[in-house]
Amino acid sequence: MQKYELSELDSGQRIITERIPSVRSVALGFWIGAGSRDETPAKAGVTHFIEHLLFKGTHSYTAQDIAEIFDGLGGELNAATSREHTVVYVRVADHHLEQALDVMSDMVYAPVFADLDAEREVVLEEIAMYEDTPHELVHDLMSQAIFGDHPLGRPVIGTAEVISSVGRRALTSYHQTMYRAGNVVVAAAGNLRHDDLVARLDRAQRKQAKTPARGPRLRPPLVRPPRPSIRFQRKKTEQYHVCLGAPGIARSDRRRFAASVLDALLGGSASSRLFQEIREKRGMAYAVYTFASQYSDTGLIGFYVGTRAENLADCLEIASEQIDEVAEGKFRKGELERAKENLKGRILLSMESTSNRMSRLGKSLISDTELLSIDRIAAEIDAVTPDAVAELAGVLLAPEKLSAAGIGPGEERFRDAVRRVKPDLARRAAA
Repeated sequence: MQKYELSELDSGQRIITERIPSVRSVALGFWIGAGSRDETPAKAGVTHFIEHLLFKGTHSYTAQDIAEIFDGLGGELNAATSREHTVVYVRVADHHLEQALDVMSDMVYAPVFADLDAEREVVLEEIAMYEDTPHELVHDLMSQAIFGDHPLGRPVIGTAEVISSVGRRALTSYHQTMYRAGNVVVAAAGNLRHDDLVARLDRAQRKQAKTPARGPRLRPPLVRPPRPSIRFQRKKTEQYHVCLGAPGIARSDRRRFAASVLDALLGGSASSRLFQEIREKRGMAYAVYTFASQYSDTGLIGFYVGTRAENLADCLEIASEQIDEVAEGKFRKGELERAKENLKGRILLSMESTSNRMSRLGKSLISDTELLSIDRIAAEIDAVTPDAVAELAGVLLAPEKLSAAGIGPGEERFRDAVRRVKPDLARRAAA
């Protein structure tokens, strides 16, 4: 059973750890409650840009110092930005934890935003690279189709227009607002002692002498998603890259276990329906899968397929038929049980990684989500009924709720394919 310890400093920073004495490493992460959904349109991409700049030097360490220190520790230092949080994380040998903690604390709380223009060019290259990757870019179009002008509809990476022009003052102001101690969770898993980590973090906090303690930052919820819509971007590609999807459920929703089973059953594995029907039986696509994201107040669910023009309409029709079958409760022999075992197996295997254990702790605390034991999660998955999966498929993936996004050489072919499964959407978008 996973056991963890939780503390809170006077600054408001929270610390959560799990001791695993059988390993010789520690995975450590600083989780900040700042994501792309917290940005205004004029600052789209600032959260991700700051994540880059945390590595470019602090009041105590230069960018080269940071690189050389972690290379010298044999550590794996990285960071990531999502729509609702940013994380800076490392995995090091246990005897290097104190030094890693000292440097990372400085990176998070005391960046100097050095080499601003050089890193600006790096991020612009990253945006350009992303634009050249249609099977990834289409997911941002999907978010735009579902959430419209809401910040959840904007790409995490930001826009070239904002990144090209944003200045140090705006970056510093945003950092001071979002990277306050009360909006930060430190999570660790491995061969460490909780009280030692708390004491070291407390000393680091006092050294930083930051603003007065405040609690986690609260963001306004999404009251109601906009109407379904359609997005298309023309590119000279060999395939069409298409997503159909709809608003999903929040990460605290009790139906999240049924949603996970639905995702696994429809397109989450090699034996899933879409993979078997579209790829294995008919050879119409190389990549076909479902996806699901859960946020604090809403979510996103849908499927992706990459296929040649002549197969596109048939792929969408097959996917629509499979969703309808599941919504009607027409399950195949053994598929629900197989989907459940697949989920439980993946969770258990992931727990062999200290990094995954750390991420589970940090993500749960920064998102204010109940931290369930692995046994409890397995029991919740086992308790999912066929009726619950069918009902969720019918509610979330009902035709009238679906939005569509596509990238390919011709918009008319895309609209014709969408029209065959969702005529009202294609007609409304053309109006």
